Amino acid sequence: MSSTISNPQRNFQPGGYDSRNNTCTSGSFGTPKPDFGDSDEAELVSVSWNQDYSCFAAGTSHGFRIYNCEPFKETFRRKLKDGGFKIVEMLFRSNILALVGGGPNSQYPSNKVLIWDDHQSRCISEFSFRSEIHAVKLRRDLIVVVLEHKIYVYNFMDLRLLHQIENVANPRGLCCLSHHMNTSVLACPGIRRGEVRVEHFGLKMVQIISAHDSNIACMTLTLDGLLLATASTKGTLIRIFNTMDGTRLQEVRRGVDRADIYSIALSPNVQWLAVSSDKGTVHIFSLRVRVIREDSHSTEHESSSNSLQSLVSPATGVNPGSSLSFLRGVLPKYFSSEWSFAQFHVQEVTPFFAAFGAQNTIAIIGMDGSFYRCNFDPVNGGEMTQLEYKRFLKPDSCPR
Repeated sequence: MSSTISNPQRNFQPGGYDSRNNTCTSGSFGTPKPDFGDSDEAELVSVSWNQDYSCFAAGTSHGFRIYNCEPFKETFRRKLKDGGFKIVEMLFRSNILALVGGGPNSQYPSNKVLIWDDHQSRCISEFSFRSEIHAVKLRRDLIVVVLEHKIYVYNFMDLRLLHQIENVANPRGLCCLSHHMNTSVLACPGIRRGEVRVEHFGLKMVQIISAHDSNIACMTLTLDGLLLATASTKGTLIRIFNTMDGTRLQEVRRGVDRADIYSIALSPNVQWLAVSSDKGTVHIFSLRVRVIREDSHSTEHESSSNSLQSLVSPATGVNPGSSLSFLRGVLPKYFSSEWSFAQFHVQEVTPFFAAFGAQNTIAIIGMDGSFYRCNFDPVNGGEMTQLEYKRFLKPDSCPR
């Protein structure tokens, strides 16, 4: 598999803009043309959080929209003549976005990434591939493009190709990055079923984790990349690993029946884990992990490891277990499982994606165009309280 980049002759700085940047080469992708018509009809194609979950992007059949979570409001929208985007990847709250075409009647191909500077309303670079792009992930220093069998990692400043990673078939586009500047960690499926490959770029170290027997369905990293949470296509168990040595630190149970896991989120203080699935319930679990830095000569993870230990508090609620858990090792593993601490119920008919907000709150966005903000009790757990509900796309504009 090869890739091409459209004529990058100058560096550019994510988070700001430079009038010297190159525009895209002309061609089938080209620079999107604004549509100044009055029609508001648009179908929702995709939703995705930014890196700190303070905003989310909605790709539509006619462009994209950006929303702020607290307080909830539409920040801006871009309506385009030539169709919409199946991938809209933000870079925190900056003016830089990565766009990949998709959705009804989109004229933008699904094998090209457009790096878009919204301050200048133009494309500043373009990546072309020979197969469909399944995901794009951004850091302030990296651009990561995920194909089904390969991942490309580029330097953000000069668009130089840094790494190529081969993996098992990855139609979900699974890949996640750390976002602390003192750590540079990437996690993706390995070359075998159920494996996760963790790249510690700063340490020049690779850790292969045998996470599940089935294929990986969902994964996420903590902001510093020290912890990894995974679920398989079976969807019953979520496991948390130390990415430095691959140790499994905790296992929690979403349920007994198979489920398609839509999202996994770890709270910034590493006390909580949230999971959403096609069963229509968002589950919150209490974490009881400790990460101790074993390599005293390693500087990349020093500050984040130490801070992680101090942030994990034993005073929070505990995940409930079976009343027969005292027979651990005698009865089947199911009876010793940790179950969810708090729950919130949504419709089962559409995918929902959960993330942590401030002060024990959860934000949930759905492919039916809905936004929820809920609160959970950190001591007693149970059913969450709905604080806010918004419809960011009208019901008749969303796919059925």
